[in-house]
Amino acid sequence: MRRTTLWAATALTAAAASGAQAEDLTLCWAAWDPANALVELSKEFEAQSGHTMNFEFVPWPNFADRMLNELNSGGKLCDLLIGDSQWIGGGAENGHYVKLNDFFEAEGISMDDFAPATVYAYSTWPKGTPNYYALPAMGDANGWFYRKDWFTDPEIMAAYKEATGDDLREPQTQQELLQIAQFFQGREIDGQTRYGAAIFTERGSEGITMGATGALYTFGFKYENEPGSYDMEGAVNSPEAVAGLEFYKELYKTATPPGYTDSYMEQGLDAFKSGQVAMAMNWFAFFPGLYADPTTGGDKIDFFVNPPQNQAASTLGGQGISVVAYSDKQDAALEYIKWFAQPDVQAKWWALGGYSAHNSVLNDPGFPDSAPFAGDFLLAMENVQDFWQEPAYAELLLAMQKRLHDYIVADVGTAQEALDKLIEDWTETFEDEGKL
Repeated sequence: MRRTTLWAATALTAAAASGAQAEDLTLCWAAWDPANALVELSKEFEAQSGHTMNFEFVPWPNFADRMLNELNSGGKLCDLLIGDSQWIGGGAENGHYVKLNDFFEAEGISMDDFAPATVYAYSTWPKGTPNYYALPAMGDANGWFYRKDWFTDPEIMAAYKEATGDDLREPQTQQELLQIAQFFQGREIDGQTRYGAAIFTERGSEGITMGATGALYTFGFKYENEPGSYDMEGAVNSPEAVAGLEFYKELYKTATPPGYTDSYMEQGLDAFKSGQVAMAMNWFAFFPGLYADPTTGGDKIDFFVNPPQNQAASTLGGQGISVVAYSDKQDAALEYIKWFAQPDVQAKWWALGGYSAHNSVLNDPGFPDSAPFAGDFLLAMENVQDFWQEPAYAELLLAMQKRLHDYIVADVGTAQEALDKLIEDWTETFEDEGKL
């Protein structure tokens, strides 16, 4: 403690000598386990810089509305914002985020030092161009976890072999995942009725889209025939996309807990931790906490990457960290970006429970064995796909939420009709945006 105090005092003296002013910075993000890890990590920045870090963490169901309202009103609450990948287009085009190219060049920060998928998804606008509005902060994807103790139970293994003719194992395809989930559906284990899988079905924000795309992408769904073309006919509603959507509905109808009509992150975690389900999808961000859980973690849990069907694919999560254009403390906020980009800080970020996107961490020979889910995380990030990152993303997302939930949960129409109507919705939005 004395050493930290001395370090901070030295930093303050250095700041004063250089004419720099100690600032109170506010970093805004969602309220979840990685945010707590970032608070701990940021103590080092406070000690080195003399700045004080404050944090505004908003629960996920309210995060987008709260932060996008803040940005759209030109609010000064946030100096730094770890915003969702889908916000990067609006953040850039609407002037909410500071463009970081000149700063990166001046400070020797190279985007080549970060995983390409995260730079593309979290930092660039227009997509694929070297125009950077964020530093990759939190790599993430939708993955899976399961009750390893059930999968390795001799009686359950024998019952599965008898029922299916296959060995019970981590699923290698989406269809095998469905078969396993259906096997566990309604099965009695240790005197309790269990169910197959906890998946995302929530309609209000982004849940069912983030869940269903995990299946859709692996079957062959695409947003456009050619990137940047907005040519959606035959991509969004291709035969493969229809098959993927029908698959996700069957998974929901035949292998999820009763009443599971509006569930997302927290409900899925609760279903698994309470012993309701054999498997669950959720973001890798939650996996450190799941492994540490005293009841269903440790030897009772294991993890696997989203299984392929026609191709390997995972739904992208994660965020970049941006400097908010309305902040009066941009210089101090940029200091934080510079500090956070350092390889040694990125290594500590991973160790504390954050997901670094820095190549020095991900390419370390020891990384795959550094956590039970680290290798799966690397596999997921090789084949991630993301939702539209257009400035009108919120309107595009609401349309997909409605079409998917109506078909999957409410039994409205066919998969083909749902995707055809989705193209109509999106076409109208892009016409309003002048993109078509």
